[in-house]
This record gives sequence, C-alpha cells and structure tokens, in this order.
Amino acid sequence: MEKTKVLYISQEISPYLPDSEMSVIGRNLPQGVQERGREIRTFMPRYGCVNERRNQLHEVIRLSGMNLIIDDTDHPLIIKVASIQCARMQVYFIDNEDYFHRKSTLADENGVYFPDNDERLIFFARGVLETVKKLRWAPDIVHCHGWFTALVPLYLKRAYREDPLFQQSRIIYSIYNDSFPDPLNKNFRRKLMIEGITDKDINVLSPPDFINLSKLAIDNSDGVIFGSEKIDPVLKNHVLKKKNPVLEYQSVEQYVDFYSDFYDNILNGSFNVSK
Repeated sequence: MEKTKVLYISQEISPYLPDSEMSVIGRNLPQGVQERGREIRTFMPRYGCVNERRNQLHEVIRLSGMNLIIDDTDHPLIIKVASIQCARMQVYFIDNEDYFHRKSTLADENGVYFPDNDERLIFFARGVLETVKKLRWAPDIVHCHGWFTALVPLYLKRAYREDPLFQQSRIIYSIYNDSFPDPLNKNFRRKLMIEGITDKDINVLSPPDFINLSKLAIDNSDGVIFGSEKIDPVLKNHVLKKKNPVLEYQSVEQYVDFYSDFYDNILNGSFNVSK
C-alpha cells in the first residue's frame, strides 16, 4: 500500500523564522507525520530575513526558471531548498527578488504591512502549486497554515481541479490568530484571477480583509483545523455553518496524533471528526 502523501504549505517554519505558535507547528508537524509513516513535502516563502548561509539554502535549478504573470508583469520563480538534518526533512522555499528579498516577513520594522502583500501571497500560492507539478508529486492531503496560504484552496478547487495531479487531493486549512489590520490592495480580486476562476468564486473578498480571505480559504477546503486556542468568533461561526469537518484546537502534547487521525478521516470520508 502506498504511503499517504501530505503537502504542507506554511506561512512560517522554525528554525528559519523565530518560534511562534505557527512556526513551531510548521516545523514539528511534518516531522511527526513523517515518523508515522507518511510521505511529506513542505513549502514556505523565502523571506529576506531567512539567513541562506546559516541555513544552507541552495537553489534547485531544475525547478526554477518559470515566470509567473501577476498584474501583467512577469515575475521569475526561484526554488531553493534546505534540510533539517535531525528530522530528515527538506523544506522548499519560494523565492523572488521583487517579493521576498526585503529583510522582514509581512510587515516592515515599524509593523506596517507591505502594500504588495496581495501580490506576494498570489505568487507564493501559484509558485508552490507549479513547483509541485514539476516534482510530479500527487498529494493526498494539502495542509495550509496561515492567511498567507489562503489562496491555495481556491486555486486547487477551481484553477487546478482538472489537473490529474491534484484531482484526488483533499485540502485542510488551519486557522490561526494571526490577522492583519487593513484590507489588501483594492485590485486584489482582479490580480488573483487565472483561468478557471470566476467573479462568483471570489465574491466574498469584499473587502479583501483577513476575515473574508479566511472565509475564502474555508469555503474551498475539505476540512478546517483551529490552530490557535482563540479564533475570531466570526470565523468560528462561519466554519460551523459550513458543516465541513472541523478539528478543535489541540494541545502541543497531542496535536500530531489528532492531526494525523484527522487526515485519515478526511480521506476515508468519516466526517464525524470534531474533537
């Protein structure tokens, strides 16, 4: 029997970024799931604050070289990889000079969120999926962590739904208490459009703020996990109304086992999985 394949798409992963609730899960969950007999691939953005020399990142030439068009402009896609040796785990990094070479993640040193975060998350989502296609690796589960990954479920359900690589994939979205203060660029809806997506698919992005972006991800996912103990009540109510499988917040001591069981329940169609 083939191993279950789990694709992790994470906004933050430790040790490449400082420890946070999300980055620690991004680091430990793939290792734990791999140790339980599953095959994994893990992706994150190559923010400029990720030290390439210390973390021994190197470019994967065979995966790089594609251009992604966003707002009528070509943006080269560069793929880098590093290994967490003690975990026998590789992390792929989505890189681009325009979007990811500034020395911080999503906001500047004053806490002001970057005005092009809308294009950055478009580039990241599309970059991951195009790279997975180049790897010819068909995931059974796609697990997205954080609002910066929120377009992945939409693209998979709409733009990539006829792609044989992703036809059997089930999407899980982890919601965290990681909101951003102001709506994304007013042209975000237009910029994210690619073949297969209609205006109706993105009606919820009015305005494109954290709540509505999260709702978009929830609406296009097969299951939802509450990654933080405190979740915005508007989002919690939206999840419950959708009646999709939901896994409540789990403690550090037990979340790997609960998440792994949740994957099985999603794949097997056992939808009574709320804990």
